[in-house]
Amino acid sequence: MRGLDRSATIYLETFGCQMNVLDSQLVESQLRGLGYRFIDDWRAADVVLYNTCSVRDHAEHKVYSRIGEVGQHKRRNEDTVLGVVGCMAEREGAAMLARYPQIDLLCGPGELDKLPLLIDNMLRTDLARRTRRRRENVALQGNTHRRSGTLAAAEDRLEMVDLARSFSPDEHHGSAYVRITRGCNKFCSYCVVPQTRGAEVHRPPDTIVDECRQLVEAGVVEITLLGQTVNHYHFDDTAAVSVDGVRQPQVGGSAIRSPNLPGTSFAELLARIHDEVPDLQRLRFVTSFPRDFGDDILETIRTRPRICRYLHLPVQSASNRILRLMNRGYTVEQYEDLLVRIRRTLPDAEIASDLICGFPSETEEDHAATRDLLRRSGFKNCFIFKYSPRPGTSAHEKMEDDVPEAVKRRRNNELLEIQNGVSRAIHERYVGRTVPVFVESVSRRAEKSRNTADPSVTVGWESAQSTTQMCGRTGGDLIVMFDGEPGQIGSIVDVQIEQAAPLALFGQLAGAPVVP
Repeated sequence: MRGLDRSATIYLETFGCQMNVLDSQLVESQLRGLGYRFIDDWRAADVVLYNTCSVRDHAEHKVYSRIGEVGQHKRRNEDTVLGVVGCMAEREGAAMLARYPQIDLLCGPGELDKLPLLIDNMLRTDLARRTRRRRENVALQGNTHRRSGTLAAAEDRLEMVDLARSFSPDEHHGSAYVRITRGCNKFCSYCVVPQTRGAEVHRPPDTIVDECRQLVEAGVVEITLLGQTVNHYHFDDTAAVSVDGVRQPQVGGSAIRSPNLPGTSFAELLARIHDEVPDLQRLRFVTSFPRDFGDDILETIRTRPRICRYLHLPVQSASNRILRLMNRGYTVEQYEDLLVRIRRTLPDAEIASDLICGFPSETEEDHAATRDLLRRSGFKNCFIFKYSPRPGTSAHEKMEDDVPEAVKRRRNNELLEIQNGVSRAIHERYVGRTVPVFVESVSRRAEKSRNTADPSVTVGWESAQSTTQMCGRTGGDLIVMFDGEPGQIGSIVDVQIEQAAPLALFGQLAGAPVVP
């Protein structure tokens, strides 16, 4: 038992989407503020936390593997605390503790404000009592997660986790996520998010703008606004509730966005951030729901140059029959009309999408329609996945997973091959152009060449040189590789594009000498 020792070390690993990445960043900031230290070696940590994802089966299997490894480790290191955080914890609930006795605590994504207390309880509890208290160390939304009113949302303290984030320049590399909404009201038949993250809850616009301003003051160059259906954001000022002087989030209303609702719309929020935080160089947002994407959003992007010309619009299938089974709420024709409106208003925009192949009852005709859509839509990239049934969804409960795995694999590969060709063609249009690139990291092929000449054993005229391949993104979210320096991370540089491949562009810094 460690008592109130806040010098305990924590290992935190994150699986899944950008929302999970942000959750982990906020959790780490909260725990660091309490004195905990974070380390990179889980075997040396006092507390091992996995922030989990339930969207796809593959991500869950990775977590189960990690849980098994920690279980073996705990046979020799009984004091180690293992916590499962996020969507898997919420979806499986306390039954997870029965199947995996090595787990000491569970915390759903809607209860992250309680995580420090859960950790502290475990560290203060001796081993003999820890097993008996495991079921007390569970923070899940359960049956309360479909909140029904603004006052109920005001009772939700998760907003305090966002408000308490650190703005230290040491905790970002020039980019940051800002949550504007969480949860989802769509109930697509294949998706577990409404069950794991609960109803839509929208944060107050003033709070969001102020958070963006503080991040920019801390040196952030690029901000990405996050939401499961980010363009469904709406905050009704006439129904706002404050608790202890802090304006609280609001539960979202209808799953269908009306442009005539009072209050702040997503388009208006984008405009406010762009106009009221003038030193922010780039503003992005993900992920958008096609049915609710209005012309007001497109016009806001068109008239504000620092909003990136990049839209992520998952289509999922090009069969209207499959879209109905998925409960997506739009037709292929409506989706393609949206693409026309986007390219008419924002001709320089790049668009990405998602596709699921092998959904229950998908025929070769359905698949052929999806292939054709992929060829003509001009997505700069498309995230393509084989359908995997998720427990708790209506597709899992009501539809037979009747497309054989081999067929799913073939269809997946066919779609990937088409998209590779489309992506290459889009990338080739950039060859010869100079584009602004936000530098994110050293590429995986980091040290391409290095001369570490030792002056003591040379004639003295050699100089130590290093050429490092850097990785960044254009405003349209195209990946760019170029030779530069790690010190450029977090800045925007001009890169002249020289080569194109399906997954990336390659170039050199504009004005750099040409190497023969």
